[in-house]
Amino acid sequence: MLKKITQTLGAGAFALGALASALHAAETVKVGVLHSLSGTMAISETSLRDVLLFTFDEINAKGGVLGKKIEPVVVDGASNWPLFAEKAKQLLEQDKTAVTFGCWTSVSRKSVLPVYEQNNGLLFYPVQYEGEELSKNIFYTAEAVGQQATPGVDYLLNELGKKKFYLLGSDYVYPRTTNLVLKEYLASKKIPAANIKEVYTPFGHTDYQQIVAEIKQFAASGDACVVSTLNGDTNVPFFRELANAGIKSEDCPVMSFSVSEDEFRGLPTKDLVGHLGAWSYFMSLDTPANTAFKKNFFAWLEKSTVPGIEKKGRVTNSPMVLSYVGVYLWKAAVEKAGSFEVDKVRAALESGVVFDGPGGKATMQKNHHMTKNVYIGETLADGQFKILKSYEGVYGEPFLKGTFK
Repeated sequence: MLKKITQTLGAGAFALGALASALHAAETVKVGVLHSLSGTMAISETSLRDVLLFTFDEINAKGGVLGKKIEPVVVDGASNWPLFAEKAKQLLEQDKTAVTFGCWTSVSRKSVLPVYEQNNGLLFYPVQYEGEELSKNIFYTAEAVGQQATPGVDYLLNELGKKKFYLLGSDYVYPRTTNLVLKEYLASKKIPAANIKEVYTPFGHTDYQQIVAEIKQFAASGDACVVSTLNGDTNVPFFRELANAGIKSEDCPVMSFSVSEDEFRGLPTKDLVGHLGAWSYFMSLDTPANTAFKKNFFAWLEKSTVPGIEKKGRVTNSPMVLSYVGVYLWKAAVEKAGSFEVDKVRAALESGVVFDGPGGKATMQKNHHMTKNVYIGETLADGQFKILKSYEGVYGEPFLKGTFK
């Protein structure tokens, strides 16, 4: 009799547990976060995990999405590109996530792309990239080449009068493809091939002594600049070696496309005053939307109980804001579609949903890229940017290669 009672109670507890689980599933929507929380790219990507969790909490506090609370599923790509594909498959097939926000490097995005296409998943990609890609399963809130690289080069050409370009990048698809486009663009601006130097280093490279010596010689004429697509923690030894060599912005400015306020926390910024960046957002933007965003994010950090989260000296940057914008565009599309189904959400996104965020108005285009603002900034000693020039409502065009005459 006791055995039967125990079995009955056990079965009842199991049924209650299953019911509770089912009720929880009915009240939430699972959302994937796929970033490197370890390895060489963690210096940049951990902050994107943080801002996504903040965004989910902000939305949940206002009632969630279609009455459901966002339930984040966070996985670590660990700066390992094949592992990104495995984690993407886990998010889609096991965790049944409705959408994923993630990836930094283009090689990680290209690693997961077939997984999202085969499973008809949805990925929002927030980091500057080389273009030459369009997938029905990816929405690129990122800066395309025409929203960062070519405006940055225009500033060097037109505002600073530079005539020699040292293209320095990490050895993978984003820098190499971006520089292919930039070489065509520079040629269209009558810059001879002899005035363009192209150099690549591996991820995590630490010895920049020879390269910096070459840059110093290249810049001896006084009309040269560096266009940098170095990614991750390799920026630390590069900029330190640049400072050690006494190369200052007035001698040879560096226009970086992968270094933002977040990376400056690990760099000798006092030695980098005057070097340049081009992004869709700077923390120094003086707008009501940006003021509110920063206030709310920093308040969330202080209260956060996420294990190991860094709280001191935090900043905001463009990839963080484009992650934030991506979540709100997805939310707007879900509500417009009245559904979390990928095909319906995709159609709603393609219809042109809009979010007025910290960096200005962002509109999703039919080609899965965004119309957004572009800013050119100069590095200050405190690790912030002084905004020098802005371009409003720049269209996102992924296919620029071969278009310049």
